[in-house]
Amino acid sequence: MSRKLFTQLRNEWRTNIWLAVELLIVSVVMWYVVDYFYVAYSQYMLPRGFNIDHTYLLTFNELTDKSPDFDPDLCGNSEKQAEAKREILARLARRPEVEAACLSQNSYPYDGSNSGLGLRYDTMYSEGYLLRRMVTPDFVKVFRYEGVNGETPEQLAQILKEGKILASDNVLSHYGDVRLRDYVGKKFWLSTSGDTLPSHELGAAIVPVRYHDYTIWNKCVVFNLETDADIAWSNEVCIRVKEDMDKDIVENLMADAQKQFHVGNFLLVDVRSFEDIRRNYQRFNTNEMRNMYAGLGFLMLNIFLGLFGTFWFRTRQRVHEIAIRKVNGATDGSIFRRLISEGLLLLLVVTPLAVGIDFAIGYFEFTEWYNGFVSAPRLVITAGISLLLMALMIVGGIYIPARKAMKIDPAVALKDE
Repeated sequence: MSRKLFTQLRNEWRTNIWLAVELLIVSVVMWYVVDYFYVAYSQYMLPRGFNIDHTYLLTFNELTDKSPDFDPDLCGNSEKQAEAKREILARLARRPEVEAACLSQNSYPYDGSNSGLGLRYDTMYSEGYLLRRMVTPDFVKVFRYEGVNGETPEQLAQILKEGKILASDNVLSHYGDVRLRDYVGKKFWLSTSGDTLPSHELGAAIVPVRYHDYTIWNKCVVFNLETDADIAWSNEVCIRVKEDMDKDIVENLMADAQKQFHVGNFLLVDVRSFEDIRRNYQRFNTNEMRNMYAGLGFLMLNIFLGLFGTFWFRTRQRVHEIAIRKVNGATDGSIFRRLISEGLLLLLVVTPLAVGIDFAIGYFEFTEWYNGFVSAPRLVITAGISLLLMALMIVGGIYIPARKAMKIDPAVALKDE
């Protein structure tokens, strides 16, 4: 059977060579589309490193001197301002519906405001920009950070209370297989602290925390807000509400704003769910990705229709051949297998060359705009998906017209021919 197929393909080489060229081009384009979808989906499905279920951001504004409740003694007094913010956290923590409350600076998820720093251990330096997360210890409980060695949010909070730092496990990954989990207990230099000696002990390596859902940027250092000045400047108050007590939490907090959450010159003015913050922050990225998916989906539809139509037309032209085979005793099943095998064999012949071109595209970084160099596992997976999709298109393009041709009486088909 296989020998006859090869002989027939060789005898019809003029027709098959153009079909093979078409399959080669379509296979490469199909791979590029599949690779983009694969990378985008893989990145989106990566662990975030945090959890925003039942979490809320509370906004506190500072009264001006035009307010009758304004206290001029608190202006510029970092100690009293820090005391007021600690009292706010204490009042939040005492509420029965609140599981944890924290204060931070440029640290909560889906926030475009950042501060950065560098980190060094011995002769190893962090690469690029590390996000600096200045927080009170319960921050890791609010957003449920986890340690790579199994540390719970509660254990990480205790580590921060002890004055130790937390850092993403991949902070030094540009040195190869270097993981920060192997350096727990070691002391590091931080570029923002004016260290002359390594003075910040690493308490735990944490699961990398992504900046948002559409990026893999995830290197950060977390440390405790230690001084009154730091706390006085920090304006992010976040809470985690117990799972069964979310109902009307925003309305309840705002109802108590004047009575319970007017501390010093600070007054609660807004409460927002992090689900809303996430949706608003990523609106541009989400719309951009939807447009990209729509464009690529349309391209894939055209590939499908083109390839489907090519084999449909090719099969329709062979009605007389099908009739002759039936006259000579061939069964419907054997004819189906023969026709489909021809199409799939042509696809398999061009696939190695197509995979070589795919590799070249990745090697010369034509995929850099969405995710750099193409690794071997990624190439195997995406090329395999492309091959499967094209095989299904070919089978569909052959099966439907061949099935109709089977119903034509051989005598009629030969007479028309």
